[in-house]
Amino acid sequence: MHLMDSKVQSIWREKQKIQEKSIPIAVISSILIAGLIYVLLQITFVGGVTPDMLANGWSNLSLSSPFADLAMALGLNWLVLLLFADAFVSPSGTGITYTATTARMIYGMERNGFFPSVFGTINSVYGVPRAAMWLNLGVSYLFLFLFRGWGSLASVISVATLISYVTGPICVMVFRKFGGKIKRPLRIKGMHVIAPIAFIAASMIYYWATWPLTGKVTFIIFIGLPIYFYYQAKNQFKGFKKDLKAGIWLIVYLGFMVLISWIGSNKFGGLNLIPFGYDFLIIAVFSYFFYLWGIKSGWLTEQLKKREEAA
Repeated sequence: MHLMDSKVQSIWREKQKIQEKSIPIAVISSILIAGLIYVLLQITFVGGVTPDMLANGWSNLSLSSPFADLAMALGLNWLVLLLFADAFVSPSGTGITYTATTARMIYGMERNGFFPSVFGTINSVYGVPRAAMWLNLGVSYLFLFLFRGWGSLASVISVATLISYVTGPICVMVFRKFGGKIKRPLRIKGMHVIAPIAFIAASMIYYWATWPLTGKVTFIIFIGLPIYFYYQAKNQFKGFKKDLKAGIWLIVYLGFMVLISWIGSNKFGGLNLIPFGYDFLIIAVFSYFFYLWGIKSGWLTEQLKKREEAA
């Protein structure tokens, strides 16, 4: 979950002046710094485990708060207090970042015509979409009520965020296909190789989230469909057939991933109708099929056509 924060940089790209340099530096450095911190934390944890704790092997090591429990076992009471305080203070940075990012995404949905106009208003004093921030707060309280524990909440958020990454490789290749003439500040070489690998990797990680979490998160995502259909009806379903044809691959893909998670290996919570190992092969093959289907479903929108004509 913590390694996903790099996406925030791309969402705020419109506010960045030197995108060619700032976005790569921000994304790469955030991943490397987070990775380094977690590697050091793992080294610290392994080094702090006492021999008597491993008397029955690593598999029987059970610590509800690993670092705090280790510090308590070593008699470092001051460190225990510091760790519990940090458990509250540390996530606040991510919380503040995502509060701003989510409000920005809600604001963008209103500009695209899929949310009430009130969420597109900007506060005259602070220059932020305040209504969007209130909606974000309300949904946050709802999730806290439904998932009463950091572990379950973090799992749901991680899997839901991961699904948004599935569309990334498809979007990149569709833009390469139809918007090749448009000037852009960033261009990644070898994307025809990176994109399918990234799509398959995202599918694997989604599967590894284990059943029934995969089904629950997909159900939560589908809850948003009534809102989508409401605004389609409000626009008299203008262009709906074309949109449906372009996006049906994603609906079928999510259904396939839920099914494979349900009947897959029992190592990932499934019914074990597909043995371990064969499930990976099936996901890889079908993911590549969905990847090709997604790219083929792309079409040149009016906005993109205007950008190409202006280029």
